Amino acid sequence: MVGYDPGVQAVALSPEEAAVAGSAAGMVTRALISPFDVLKIRFQLQIERVSSQKREGKYWGLFQAARCIHSEEGLAAFWKGHIPAQLLSICYGAVQFATFEFLTEAVHKSTAYDSRAAGVHFLCGGLAACSATVVCQPLDTLRTRFAAQGEPKVYNNLRHAISLMWRTEGTLTFFRGLSPTLVAVFPYAGLQFFFYNVFKNLLAPPPKAADSRGNLRSLVCGSGAGMISKTITYPFDLFKKRLQVGGFDAARVHFGQVRCYRGLLDCMLQIAKEEGVRGFYKGLSPSLVKAALSTGFTFFWYEFFLDTMRNMKARRRLNGLTKDSGER
Repeated sequence: MVGYDPGVQAVALSPEEAAVAGSAAGMVTRALISPFDVLKIRFQLQIERVSSQKREGKYWGLFQAARCIHSEEGLAAFWKGHIPAQLLSICYGAVQFATFEFLTEAVHKSTAYDSRAAGVHFLCGGLAACSATVVCQPLDTLRTRFAAQGEPKVYNNLRHAISLMWRTEGTLTFFRGLSPTLVAVFPYAGLQFFFYNVFKNLLAPPPKAADSRGNLRSLVCGSGAGMISKTITYPFDLFKKRLQVGGFDAARVHFGQVRCYRGLLDCMLQIAKEEGVRGFYKGLSPSLVKAALSTGFTFFWYEFFLDTMRNMKARRRLNGLTKDSGER
């Protein structure tokens, strides 16, 4: 069960243990979905229309973009920025799930609300994601810069990127795009936890029935929750990516047109004027594939690692009780 559950107090896990499970889930998931993230970012940053008929921009279709990146930059390009992305996933998963478990437990112990209710999961999930976002935003900016650059590279490695950005753009550049991220991440993460809770309850096995497909159910519920949440909040993810590559024009020129935005509102207005409403949803297809896999696998692995730790904890407790009984 994701979130505090009074029914499993006997083997309840601490926020620190939830952080370990969240980190492990984020690390495994990131390695699996990185190619879709690179594709999504390339589409989001393209100013020209994404169309298979007019073909104005460099990328006009999911498979075409994948072939183009592979032929021009090699297979490793699909894992560009993987190190900062992995650091992001590990850090984000730890902070988000530890905070979520802490908040749901606090709600149960401090209020009359049921910590297992979908509405509580929406609120706690949104707040947990905002906390994780503020902590991890510099890593997200680095990940986006690495995924966005083509050849020749502007940044040779993570250390070079941090040093160059710090010297040429200042400290605040690591927090570019934070405002649209926070605006989007609360409802996005809140809806993820909300729909995951709803789907898990809908697909729950009958009472006293054997549950042999719990992990598969977590994967399916997480995938559905991820796709719905991403579709609703997608434009803000695009705004964030556009703002994060501001001042990074040199690495974007051979991809097509580049733009400079003065802030979130200016970014929204320029996209609406030049690219139309459809511009807000560039890269939605790979993003939905990524969201389904990312959210599904995140919840799948998180529950898997939680169950593993709970079983180990229960086994140690049982062994301790057995030992005490034997000594008496």
